[in-house]
Amino acid sequence: MTVVVKIGGARAVDPEGALSDIAEMDEDVVVVHGGSTAVDDTLEAMGREPEYVETPSGVVGRFTDEKTMEAFKMAMPGLVNTDLVTGLQNAGVNAVGLSGVDGGLLTGKRKSAVRVIEDGKKKIRRGDHSGKIQAVNTDLLNTLLAGGYTPVASPPMLADDGVAVNTDADRAAAAVAGALGATLVVLTDVEGVYQDPEDPSTLIDSVSTPEEYDALTDAAEGFMTRKVMAATEALEGGASEVVVATANAETPIISAINGGGTHVLPEALDE
Repeated sequence: MTVVVKIGGARAVDPEGALSDIAEMDEDVVVVHGGSTAVDDTLEAMGREPEYVETPSGVVGRFTDEKTMEAFKMAMPGLVNTDLVTGLQNAGVNAVGLSGVDGGLLTGKRKSAVRVIEDGKKKIRRGDHSGKIQAVNTDLLNTLLAGGYTPVASPPMLADDGVAVNTDADRAAAAVAGALGATLVVLTDVEGVYQDPEDPSTLIDSVSTPEEYDALTDAAEGFMTRKVMAATEALEGGASEVVVATANAETPIISAINGGGTHVLPEALDE
């Protein structure tokens, strides 16, 4: 069994419990991480304001122009990745840091323009440095795993025009989990997906039928929309299961695998 663990990049996510879990697990583990807070902090240190845009479908994401991409490359495969690898090494895990560019780990098509909503109107924004993952170099990951290493991967990805571009970390984790046929554990700052986003007592614990999947997508709001989208892509790509759970439990990964959080199963996508 292989487990892909996505560690969120929000300020409220503490990775320490996850790193300790990985040191205790017998399964092969691949870590994929975000770093939105670190990117924003780097931009502000450069004297630039982070820019987020809304798509016509209501998903909010970062607009990555050339200068933002510079900050992204400094923060993600630099600061955040190095800190996670250091934490794993200190926990006794032989970790290897990778960006999606290394060894062509994450490759796909660049989106040079994006559709956004501004002032209630649909517009085209050009100059975006982002892309959609179309292939994962599983040979690279399997070689590292077979050698006893734990890969720790992050965006950017390598686009078809040979440029390093941003890609959503949740969807990157989904692509990796799908390609490896793995269980995907998405760690975030809440217990899972709530039926009522304001009420933690309404946690959706299991999604195994199309009806339950429809209820899941209806319940997902804000940042959780992207995580449910990633869960869908992971299962469509071949993942065995997806769990959305808190990073801030004492044993977050082990607790998630053993029933914590929101579990989404492949049969939920059956027509």
